[in-house]
Amino acid sequence: MAKRTSDLVVEVKDDNQLNLNALFGYLSKHVPNFPLSPSNFSISQFGHGQSNPTFLIKVNGTGTDTDSIKHYVLRKKPPGKLLQSAHAVDREFQVLKALGDHTQVPVPKTFCLCMDPTIIGTEFYIMEFLQGRIFIDPKLPGVAPQRRREIYRSTAKVLAALHSVNVDAIGLGKFGRRDNYCTRQIERWAKQYVASTAEGKPKSNPKMFHLIDWLRNNIPSEDSSGATSGIVHGDFRIDNVVFHPIEDRVIGILDWELSTLGNQMTDVAYSCMPYLVNLNTAKDELSEGLEVSGIPEGIPSQEEFLADYCSASGKPWPAAQWKFYVAFGLFRGASIYTGVYNRWLMGNASGGDRARVAGSHANGLIDTALAFITREFVLPVRPPSDYRAQSENERGTQGLLEQGGRFVPNQRVVELRNKLRKFMEDHIFPMEKEFNKLAHSSARWTIHPEEERLKELAKSEGLWNLFIPGYSLKTHVHFLQLESAARARELLFGGSDSGLSNNFLGAGLSNLEYGYLCEIMGRCGWAPQVFNCGAPDTGNMEVLLRYGNKEQQQEWLVPLLEGKIRSGFAMTEPQVASSDATNIECSIKRQGDSYIINGVKWWTSGAMDPRCKLLIVMGKTDFTAPKHKQQSMILVDINTPGIKIVRPLTVFGFDDAPHGHAEIVFDNVRVPAKNILLGEGRGFEIAQGRLGPGRLHHCMRLIGMAERAMQIMVERALSRKAFGKYIAQHGSFLSDMAKCRIELESTRLLVLEAADQLDRLGNKKARGILAMAKVAAPNMALKVIDMAMQVHGAAGVSSDIVLAHLWAGARTLRIADGPDEVHLGTIGKLELQRAKL
Repeated sequence: MAKRTSDLVVEVKDDNQLNLNALFGYLSKHVPNFPLSPSNFSISQFGHGQSNPTFLIKVNGTGTDTDSIKHYVLRKKPPGKLLQSAHAVDREFQVLKALGDHTQVPVPKTFCLCMDPTIIGTEFYIMEFLQGRIFIDPKLPGVAPQRRREIYRSTAKVLAALHSVNVDAIGLGKFGRRDNYCTRQIERWAKQYVASTAEGKPKSNPKMFHLIDWLRNNIPSEDSSGATSGIVHGDFRIDNVVFHPIEDRVIGILDWELSTLGNQMTDVAYSCMPYLVNLNTAKDELSEGLEVSGIPEGIPSQEEFLADYCSASGKPWPAAQWKFYVAFGLFRGASIYTGVYNRWLMGNASGGDRARVAGSHANGLIDTALAFITREFVLPVRPPSDYRAQSENERGTQGLLEQGGRFVPNQRVVELRNKLRKFMEDHIFPMEKEFNKLAHSSARWTIHPEEERLKELAKSEGLWNLFIPGYSLKTHVHFLQLESAARARELLFGGSDSGLSNNFLGAGLSNLEYGYLCEIMGRCGWAPQVFNCGAPDTGNMEVLLRYGNKEQQQEWLVPLLEGKIRSGFAMTEPQVASSDATNIECSIKRQGDSYIINGVKWWTSGAMDPRCKLLIVMGKTDFTAPKHKQQSMILVDINTPGIKIVRPLTVFGFDDAPHGHAEIVFDNVRVPAKNILLGEGRGFEIAQGRLGPGRLHHCMRLIGMAERAMQIMVERALSRKAFGKYIAQHGSFLSDMAKCRIELESTRLLVLEAADQLDRLGNKKARGILAMAKVAAPNMALKVIDMAMQVHGAAGVSSDIVLAHLWAGARTLRIADGPDEVHLGTIGKLELQRAKL
């Protein structure tokens, strides 16, 4: 099984204790947005692998956000006397920063480099903490076979991506010599081996010098020419990459101590070591590699792994030189392990039990190398063509989404989508008439008793809180941000998953992945609330997930996530054009330890629901501040004295009971000051964070509404005759229906692209594509629904079928969450900016 990166930490070892006061002072000055007066500042040490001591820094926020937690990673030189040129953390920092700033190779973001050893005793640098998984055992125990294959393929692909980097273009052209890499490396590591086994140190192994002589005499000619040169990681293996918490893709490459420029095939061979020998063991003797112990089901053979790498990188098949590169990797590993063992004897190694047995492991690597070079055949002359064809076919049909280029759902999303479709067919659509009957009765402001049963059923099937984003990616660098679900898990449960009910914090889906599911829910107006994915609750929960402190989350977020209460969002006002939020007039005035709210809101969706307990109210706390710093958001219990629900509003005659859209008066409503979100003047910032995903969810549901209308329209056209033939046989119908399908599919792709950009770039950089989707989706849905209504004739505009209600909802969404004109303005301005560039 994988280890979570956060589970790999231990208490700081005695010989690695740091001056926390000096460190805190340095970080406060050099790390952007570092909390200046944190409520907690703690450090633990990573216990796995690295020879450069590596630490996890955990910092609690300040001010009104004391429950927010930031994580950083500190990596430093080991203490004590070190071999010359070893442990150069400044070089690690240089390569990480270049890759992070200029490529899409997944690496942690760097913050600062400190070359002043007086701060904590040695040079160090600070980088981002990646919350994900590390597979320590290359056999991947406890992992399903199909996922094992994807994990190894992802490893091969990310190495190919690294090897495809143009080092000159990113400022690493002088990071090392490109020619005669293996020649120089053999001499370097031979010298290191001798230094690590000198008098008073571990005894040398005579076999090592036989191996060195063989390597010197068998260096490939391509090494001297630099034909295979480029950036080299130097220690690339599966336990030095971080995988996404739930997806089988790499989000970060770690441990760059040995990185340089040189012969990249040495990286490839070293990554294949698990096939020959198991390096990840604390036992005295090395374990057998996969080729001897047996390759677990799903893990590709060495030849298949190499085929994946060569296919992704465009490198030639390395059969002729493979014996040398593998022997070189084993030789270098033996030298490194001898050095680790030497440092362990001196008391300054950071690898624990693995450092203790490093000496015997070094001798095992030497024996393995000598046995390997005596083999007659080590690799087929050509790659396995059948496997390569199979791999390319699967990548073309299944894996494209995970690589961020094509919109084909991965297997996990396909399974969720199939389960959701079945749920809709078995439980939602059969209840539509019953729910509609209640919504038009005198008891329409009550909840249908069947709804709670359906919610419990959805929970049991893992179809609950699917909207909660599990990760976000930034431009150029694929890395995980600790936010939303992870932030709530940290605040509410100390980072643990124990005690969490099924999908309490979602399924860890990206916005793109959720899009395929949200579309299906949109085919019925009230279906999303059955899965706890209905607006405005989703937006309000996202606000609390991202910006609520621990107390606010415990009081309001937990019951919302459990589906025990519902909520409303009070922003729009009847007296001003609320599409420009700077016009808002509702006041939120501070009085002692309270805020007093006065104002009128309308179109507060969800406020009519008898389960509604929370309102998130946007108003002005300072009418004199800069116009985007006047607004604040505050949490308000709907039962607070002074709140008066005036009336339910109707949308083309639909009051959407029992959900409803309320006009509300706030008359001297007194709310505790602790209910303010983030602090005064942060309302605009919160609104922007809320509206990006919220607008996109509307677009996704609109796709579902249009698909439902298409389905109803086709069924009608195939069953009704006019003028002697079925409607479907009329040429005008076929033409118009085809145009509807074209627009629907075009809009779906636009919405999926918007979701993908939201995941990769964030709200601000994706605002253009989000605006396009928000304009296109309701207009497309209106066209499709209008045609479906036309095909139905008089029945289409009645309440006997769902089309009229779908049309009303789609028309509303040309105004809700920003009218078309606002979004068109955004698109136009961005286009002009692009033209100026």
